[in-house]
Parts: sequence; C-alpha cells; structure tokens
Amino acid sequence: MDLKHRSRGITDGRDRAPARSMFKAIGFTDDDLRKPLIGVANTWIETMPCNFHLRRLSAKVKEGIRAAGGTPMEFNTIAISDGETMGTEGMRASLVSRELIADSIELVCRGQLFDAVVCVVGCDKTIPAAAMALARMDLPGLVLYGGTIAPGSYRGKDVTIQDVFEAVGANAAGKITDQELHDLENVACPGAGACGGQYTANTMSTVMEMIGLSPMGFNSVPAMDAEKDQVAFDCGKVVLNLLHSGIRPREILTRYAFENAIASVAATGGSTNAVLHLLAIAREAEVDLEIDDFQAVSERTPLLADLKPSGRFVAVDMHRAGGVRLLVRRLAHGNFIHSDAKTVTGLSLDAESENAVETPGQEVIAPLDRPLKKSGGLVILKGNLAPEGCVAKISGHERLEQRGPARVFESEEDAMAAVTSKDSEKKIKSGDVVVIRNEGPKGGPGMREMLSVTGAIVGEGLGSSVALLTDGRFSGATHGLMAGHVSPEAALGGPIAAVRDGDMIRLDISQRVLEVEISDEVLRQRMKEWKPPQPRYPTGVFAKYAALVSSASQGAITRPPT
Repeated sequence: MDLKHRSRGITDGRDRAPARSMFKAIGFTDDDLRKPLIGVANTWIETMPCNFHLRRLSAKVKEGIRAAGGTPMEFNTIAISDGETMGTEGMRASLVSRELIADSIELVCRGQLFDAVVCVVGCDKTIPAAAMALARMDLPGLVLYGGTIAPGSYRGKDVTIQDVFEAVGANAAGKITDQELHDLENVACPGAGACGGQYTANTMSTVMEMIGLSPMGFNSVPAMDAEKDQVAFDCGKVVLNLLHSGIRPREILTRYAFENAIASVAATGGSTNAVLHLLAIAREAEVDLEIDDFQAVSERTPLLADLKPSGRFVAVDMHRAGGVRLLVRRLAHGNFIHSDAKTVTGLSLDAESENAVETPGQEVIAPLDRPLKKSGGLVILKGNLAPEGCVAKISGHERLEQRGPARVFESEEDAMAAVTSKDSEKKIKSGDVVVIRNEGPKGGPGMREMLSVTGAIVGEGLGSSVALLTDGRFSGATHGLMAGHVSPEAALGGPIAAVRDGDMIRLDISQRVLEVEISDEVLRQRMKEWKPPQPRYPTGVFAKYAALVSSASQGAITRPPT
C-alpha cells in the first residue's frame, strides 16, 4: 500500500510548492514531507483532570510516530467536563460536544489529507467521538485513552467523585457537616486522569479495547503511571503498521466487534451511556445495531468485574488485577465473545489476550465459575411510556420493581430542588417515581446527565425506595432503580410528555416493562392536548443541534435533514 495514499495530494509535485513552503515555515523539512503524514488529534483542555495530561501523552505519541517512520502533525479539538458541569446549564453542552469533536477530527483529517490518525482522548465524549470520526472516514487510525485517575483517600477508605456527589445529598439531609463535605471534596480527585470507577470514561475505554480500536492493554494503564508514556510512544509503531497493512476501521468495526463491546459493558457493570455511544458509532460505521441487541448480549454475559459505582473497586484496581486482557481471556474461555475479531494491532482478541497475567489473590475480576451475577446489568425496558425503549442498569443489589405515584418535573433543576427541599410538602418521599422530562437530545437540548439528582437521592437515604425515569441520561456513577434515555423524548411528543403528578407508574425489570397505568384512550387524549415546548435556544450551536439530532434510541447522532 502507498503509505502516502492521501498526503501526496498536499505535498507532492510542482503545483504543491506553495503548500510545502508553508509547511517549511513551521519547521517541516523535505525529508519530513516525503514520509506519511499522521494526524495526532489531541483533546487536551485546561479545565478538568480527565484531559489535563494529554499534552504530555501526545508528545510521546509524536515521538513514536517519528521513530516508526512517519511525520506527526498535532491538532487540537475541544472537550467538556461532565463532572464539573453536572447539574448546571453547561451540562447541555456535553453530548453536543461529541458531535463537534467528531466533526472537527473529520474536518482536519480530510482538510489536511492525513494518511492516518492517532486520537488521544480523555473525558467521556472524546472517546466515542474519536471512534465516530474513524468510522466515518474509514481512515487508518486508533484511539489512545489518557487513563484513569487514582482513587482518593478519605478516612482510610478509597473514594471517587461519586462519593462527593452522594455527600451533597447527605449534607442536605444533615447527615454530614459542611466541613466533612469540604474535606471529602479536597481529596476525592488526587490528580490527572478520568473518573476512577467504571463510569462512562472507563467504560468506553474498555469498549475501545474490546471493539478493537485501541491496542489491548494500552488504555487501562492509569493516567499518571510511568508506563503510560511508553504505551503512548508505542502508538507510533501501531499506526504505521496499520498503514503498511492497509487495515481500516470498518474492517475492525464489524457486527461481531459491536457484540464484543456490549459484552464488555455487561461484564464490567459499565455505564448506560455506552448504549447511546455504541449506537452512534454503529450508525457511523453503517453496522446494523439496534437497542434490543443490548438486552440480548447482556442476558448471555456474566457480570465479572466488581467495580464502582455498584461494586468495591476502581479502574486502577482492575488494571493491577490483570486488566482488560484478563477480562477478555475469561470471556473468551466461556465463549461469551467472538474472540477471533480483529484489532488495530492486526491480531485477534484471542491472540492479544494470550499473555494475560492474573495477579495472585486478586478479587476484582471474578472467575467464570463464580460470577458476581449470571447476566450483565444492562436492561432495555419498553412499554406505553417508552415505545422505542429506555435503558436501566442493574447491579444485582437493587430491587427489581417499583410501582408508585409520579412526581413530574420539567427540568433537572426542579427535581433537584425537590430532593434537597426542607419543605415536607415539596420533598421527594419514599415510594415516589420521579419523572424528569424535556431533558432529551432535542428537548434539553443535549440530554443532560442526572448524577446530581440521583446522587442526592442516594445521599438523602432514598436510594432504596425512590425510582427515577427521564428522557435525559445518567452518569456512569449513577446506581439505583433508574431508567434513562426514555424514547421518544417529551420534545418529540413521546408518551412521557403525558404523565401527570399522581399517575401510577410501574417499573418491572424482570418483565422489562415501563408503563403508566392509564388507558390508551386517556393517553391519546392527553397527547392531543399537548403542545411542543418552545426551544430553549432559538439560535446558535444548541439550536443547530436540536434541529439535526436523532432519537436516543438511534444514538442521538446528528444527520442532515432529508
């Protein structure tokens, strides 16, 4: 294969002399321009720990590319911190950023005619966005995750950002003091890296290794581990090998690869956001994947990893126990994955996991004959409230059903005010089913995560008695009886728009049902009276996104109008 299969169009020949002159203005030489040009998409940003260290890693990636015979050219895109914006207006930007990041990686790679690309990613949306861009372009490339943060330590116990969110509710309930909350916030995030549990970032990191777009074992190395620099350097060899072999993303992103990715989410108790992101990547790769497929794969896959938010351990612990290689080996031995699926190294999952090393006495990844749970935690519910489906995550500790009166809120802020209210009439009560609507992809816009609300509910001591459903999303740190991604969303005239305070709502995980106990006739009559809400943003990026975004059941991707 011609290693400069694209970049010759910008570097070679008499007519490209002006372009070469401009490249030389910033230090590139004739020798540099004779080599394949490799884009390094860096999602560094100085606003959060998740991506803060990516300048260092990108520099190592570029060193590796030069050593392997390529010429790296780094460019930046943006990122939004879910954890920092949670519960604020800014959270609306998070899912929107996934599209913008994918668009910007695609635009620069197409515009600069790169021959291949390495995407260096950190926080939640940068990971699926990079995969979406690779799937769209079908350009040789890979994804390198910056790595997980180390756990914090509070009173002799490992803590994560999840503990801080739940402490907010505990503080509102008078269970901990203001000083205790402050002390916890000071130590929960001890340095660079993405949130430490099997929340969305670490879930999608695992997905990238399992789906084959990241070299196995690279992502799970923690952010500040000395080994991280070496794996970043090694990405140079991997991406040049991709060029030599001609392996493209769509050869890797097969239907079997997506089933493997879903299995990794189920086996690790991963985030419900993986449903949204895998549907989006599949749409970009033109692979037939539907929301019901998640139920089928989850049912046949055992829960093996004892990870937060519902388990005991964090991502650093899983890495030390044997990492993704050990998990793959377990799943392959049980025939729970398609172990012959190809990865960016050119090797199969099976071959990549052959040298898995299990740390003696580790308790993070259970043996096949003693799984934590016989099936994974992802559950797809349907019913008259969610005709297109919604997503719940069950760790095995939650109750499996609830029937209770609806407490309806038109926004996350309204629900949060009720959870933390001192007014007994306004407060959420045991047995309630909290309904938060107009927070979907279009209605939000941006499909905000509800971690502030769910964390506060748990912190208030209501986690075992209150259920919540929303057309928005949940953080990977959410746990309890929660159903998100309710589709169609309220802004599209979905049945969730018809629910009123006091309506009896039933969630039944075993039967996979979410319904409101009113007749079809009453539901139709209410929807006849319903009027679409006015857009929150009539102009700008949010307005453009709301006009183009699809349903959550289709991955909430943006597509040109037809």
